[in-house]
Amino acid sequence: MPRCMKTLFLLFFLILSQSAFAARFANQFAEFELPPQWQCILEGAEWVCQSTNESKKKEAIIVLAAKLKGDQDSLDQYLTYLKAAKTYTSVQGKSVKSEPKYAKTVNLNGQPWVDALHLESEIPGFYTRYLATVKQDIGILVTYSIHKDKYQQYLDDFENMVRTLKAFRKAGGINVAPAAGNLFQNAQIPANLSTDTIFPGLQVQGGSDNKAKKAEKDDTMLYLLLAGAAAVGFFIWKKRKGSS
Repeated sequence: MPRCMKTLFLLFFLILSQSAFAARFANQFAEFELPPQWQCILEGAEWVCQSTNESKKKEAIIVLAAKLKGDQDSLDQYLTYLKAAKTYTSVQGKSVKSEPKYAKTVNLNGQPWVDALHLESEIPGFYTRYLATVKQDIGILVTYSIHKDKYQQYLDDFENMVRTLKAFRKAGGINVAPAAGNLFQNAQIPANLSTDTIFPGLQVQGGSDNKAKKAEKDDTMLYLLLAGAAAVGFFIWKKRKGSS
């Protein structure tokens, strides 16, 4: 293969890799891999993660929260809580009762977690998967919510997030709720979120030190770079062919 073509393929691979690789999110108590073009932002005591693609913000959301450990914070109590259906009033004023799909204890990267799935426990029309654990002096909760019509589309990405989920307790100050609070109430999805709108006007800035800083125009830039690289490669190939 001509050297110019090898260079072209290498450039193509590097550009494509930057677009396709997942970003690692990490805060003071958890880390996991986000899908491409997802970022997280700190909202009060909660971390909220969404796609940076405006058209996909309505499809899925992640909320993380932690609190100082209290008497109600144990895996057994988390499991009991998540086995039961949740009843609440939606932002439209309708009474909603969730449908628990499963609740169990799992081991993720050496840490025991309670893993549960509900339909319509946080947002009408959404599945929400709960991962809850206790690490040293804090309780940790991660919720993954996906619109039920998009569940299969996001399944692989969310399974990867769960598979890469790690819990830890960094020394020093940490953004947590007090021990007297309820971990699951502290991690509720904000009330202004519905199937029609997710944080209108919010500028997602990201919450990880080594996140991939991508914008909606990244795909356009990718195509322009690829087209430019192909043109350069063709020009070099044609020039060498003409001089041979």
